[in-house]
Parts: sequence; C-alpha cells; structure tokens
Amino acid sequence: MPTQLLHIFRNNPLGREILLQSLFFCKVVRASLVIYIPRHKQFLMDFENNVVKVDLDKSYLTSPQTAVEHATQLAGQNGIPIKFIIIENSPVPVIHNVQSNFDFMTCPRSISDLSSKIGLGYIGPRVRRIVNSARFPVLLTSPAFKKWQRIAVFFGGSANAVKALKLGLRIGRVSGLPVDVFTQMEDVSRKSYEKVVEKNYLKKEMNRRVIKWHVFEKESFEENLYQVPHDALVVLGAFGHSLLKDIVFGSKMEKIQSILPNNLLIAGPNYTEPNTSIPAWFPSLG
Repeated sequence: MPTQLLHIFRNNPLGREILLQSLFFCKVVRASLVIYIPRHKQFLMDFENNVVKVDLDKSYLTSPQTAVEHATQLAGQNGIPIKFIIIENSPVPVIHNVQSNFDFMTCPRSISDLSSKIGLGYIGPRVRRIVNSARFPVLLTSPAFKKWQRIAVFFGGSANAVKALKLGLRIGRVSGLPVDVFTQMEDVSRKSYEKVVEKNYLKKEMNRRVIKWHVFEKESFEENLYQVPHDALVVLGAFGHSLLKDIVFGSKMEKIQSILPNNLLIAGPNYTEPNTSIPAWFPSLG
C-alpha cells in the first residue's frame, strides 16, 4: 500500500501555506496526499484505544465551493497524486468519523483557535491529543511554507527518542538528505547514549547516514538550539499524560516547539514503527 499523508484543508492563505508544506513533504518521501475538505466544524478520529473529537475553527469552512479547485491546482503544480475525503452536509447534525489508518498527518500548531491567537510556543489542545493518540508521526508546520534541505533528529536516549531516531534515519534514507543528530547530555556519559544506539542496532545506520552527532556538554539546552539549521526538518519524540491526566509533551519537546520555528515531525507515545526491516511506507529511490 502506498504511503499516505492526511491533510485537513483550510481554504485561505494560511491553509495554502500549510498545504504547500504537505505537498513538499509528500514529494520528499514519495507519498500521496489525502485531503479532507471539512463541511462541519467537528469530526472524530478513531485511534483504536482512543477516539479524538476534533473541533475546527470557523476558518476551515471558508468558501467550500472553491476548496477542491484550489487544492487540486496546488497539487497539480507540485506533481503530487491526491484524493479527497468530502462528507456532504446532512439535514441532521452528525459528527462524522475520519479514518486514521494513514502513515503521516499534517497539523498546524492549532486547529481549534483563530490564527490571530496562535504564536510560536503554542500548540492547541486538539493537536496535542492527535499527537498523543496517533500511531503515525504528525507533521507540525510553520505558518509560512519553507522547503527543508536536511533533517535534524533530537535524541535523548529514551524509547520514544529511539523511535524518533529510526524515523529520521528512514527519511534520510529515502530522501538522500543529510541527517544531523542532537543530544543534550544530562548526568550521563556520551558512552551511555552510544550504548543505546548499539543496543537498538542503529550504529551502522548512524555511521552511514549521520553527518554529525552534536553532543552538548556545556551551555543550556535553549542556547544550544541555536545550532539547529534553519532549513532542517526537526524530528523528535513526545510523551503522553501527566499525573493530572493533562496531555503534555516532555520538557525538551516543549522547549523545542517554543523556540524553533522549523517544521516538526513528531513521533508521539503511541507511534508504532513499521513491522519490517525494509521501510514499507518509504519506497526505494534506487
């Protein structure tokens, strides 16, 4: 089955920029695009063990009569195959279910708040729930479209970080783009991180794909984020619930998303890696 990315289309200038980012991502990983054209402000996503109710802000319902035309034009200009999910209006209010068996999904930093309220460092609660529940990685886009020319993976040694590292290496493999890894040392030696890499059989792939492993022993994490290239897709892991059941990201994730303006590809706590030694959802470039 070909790789698919789910995109919820917002038919306005901001939505155009986010769609351009999805199209570029699909071009790099050789995926097709599934575009959901909403007709209602609410829909459900069923993630097996968790159903997420998504509330959209009213801008997602802007000019529905031209949404398909605008999305089709952009996809055609970029040579990306697309198909649409369009659920027509019902005389009786119904909350429809949108399937969740995709390989990726694109989200802006918020889908429930008006864009005037959204700034760097803010990720809306609905987007957090999607990241927390999804079995696929979620692409959080910057407000303005920007091509990325390299991949920057954050690796802290946890199980979720290992998944993110594998994800970043897979994208590097299919795209041919350079990969850098970033680690902020925390009361353990560099050897400890290297052992995690070896334990997960990633040493050979790291040697082959990674241009530089940046291991920061000095300065604060916030200061070291300046070393992340501005033209990199940032790949990282996130975490789940706090003791109060609020959906939160790890402290490093919160700092990264509040400081870096880059596009972020997040492997959430329920992200499931492809069960194969060959990346099934990344076709070979030869």
